[in-house]
This record gives sequence, structure tokens and C-alpha cells, in this order.
Amino acid sequence: MFTTLTGFPGSLFDELDRIQREMDMSFGERGLPSSIRAAAGRGFPPLNVGATPEAMEVFVFVPGVHPSGLEITLDKGVLTIAGTRDNGIPEAGERLDVYKRERFHGAFKRVISLSEDVDPAQVKADYRDGVLRITAPRREKAQPQRIEVK
Repeated sequence: MFTTLTGFPGSLFDELDRIQREMDMSFGERGLPSSIRAAAGRGFPPLNVGATPEAMEVFVFVPGVHPSGLEITLDKGVLTIAGTRDNGIPEAGERLDVYKRERFHGAFKRVISLSEDVDPAQVKADYRDGVLRITAPRREKAQPQRIEVK
């Protein structure tokens, strides 16, 4: 009986092993997230957030999304990025058999809390090669200043 379950590559045990690996990646080996970002790391679009003394930088990876389809808002320090990604499958009428679909499609929304010292009037967004870069400069008085000793 067990030889038939393990005798070919797509066996039940291979599938259970795959599910176990995905659970370990999401929740860690003891049921807890392996890091503070591990549990929420599956959102679309993926993004990187960083800060310098002059600005906060947000890089949003949205390949296949047209810049006109993106909506970016900043309200009370909360940056919202929303849009829609098409599925890329030809219209009805053409014969197409889909065997596997891993690419996300549909509406999406990501919300990021920015630092309180960000100047909302100076925020700008640039889109190039599927990467949206949002730069949120800090207010002048919030930036670190060197104080001269006399």
C-alpha cells in the first residue's frame, strides 16, 4: 500500500512536505512567526520600506500594473497604495487551458504607516520598470542638525 503512495513524484507525502515547508516559512517551526515581518510577508504588491535622515523611501514592486491604474493617498501619516492587476489571460472566445496559475491578479491595497515628521506636501512618486518609488521627505526642523560648540 505504501509503495503506491511513494512510488511517483506527485505523491501525497510530497504534497504534505510542501505544506509543512510553507507553514514553517509563515509561522516558524514552533507555530510562532520566525520574525516580525514573517507572518505578513505574503501581501501583494511586495514592498521595501526604509528611512534616511532626510526622507522615508517606499519601493513597491508592481510588474504588469500600468501607472495610471495606481492610486496613492497619504492621510494623517498613513500611506495607501491601491490598484488593479489584470490576469493576462486572453479574452473569451479563444481556446485556452490553464493548468497552473501562480500570478496574483485583481484589486490590491497596501497600507503603510509613515513617520510623523514626513512632510505630506513634498511626497512624490516615480514609476519605472515595474517599480514604484515613493519618496516622503522629512520636515526641515525634524532633520538632525549639527550643533556647533563655541
